[in-house]
Amino acid sequence: MKIQQQTISRAILLTAAQRGAEKSTCPSEIARLLFPNDWRKHMKEVVDVAIDLQHQGKVLITQKGLPVDINKIKGPIRIKLS
Repeated sequence: MKIQQQTISRAILLTAAQRGAEKSTCPSEIARLLFPNDWRKHMKEVVDVAIDLQHQGKVLITQKGLPVDINKIKGPIRIKLS
């Protein structure tokens, strides 16, 4: 895993842990935290890392509070601890 991917991964897991199991975070919050000047261009990378973390069983990606098929993501998602 590249250093930037590791940084994103740590930020996702730390933010999710700080929120607690009942709350979630938006990928844009992670992107804004890590890349404040050009966060939009890093959104896909943040989502890709979140998907990898879900494959590892560390987080759950949801839409409207429900788990989403990560192969069919359309629209805004949230990330929470699994």
